[in-house]
Amino acid sequence: MTIGTAVQRGHFVYVYDEKGRQMTVIPAGSQSGDGLEGYTGATVSVRRGAFIHVHDERGRQVSTIPAR
Repeated sequence: MTIGTAVQRGHFVYVYDEKGRQMTVIPAGSQSGDGLEGYTGATVSVRRGAFIHVHDERGRQVSTIPAR
């Protein structure tokens, strides 16, 4: 499935498909600056602390990169 949108609500990021159905929920962190950084049709990027975690459409973490 393709990611249609990702929305942060509180300390979680909700990921929806192109038809608006919820696909997964990803923790967004609780520190200042944490949260949704962006998304594509295949991935969601979430900042938690000093790192950006990239997740696939099922919420599985596929990579981690240092935040600048």
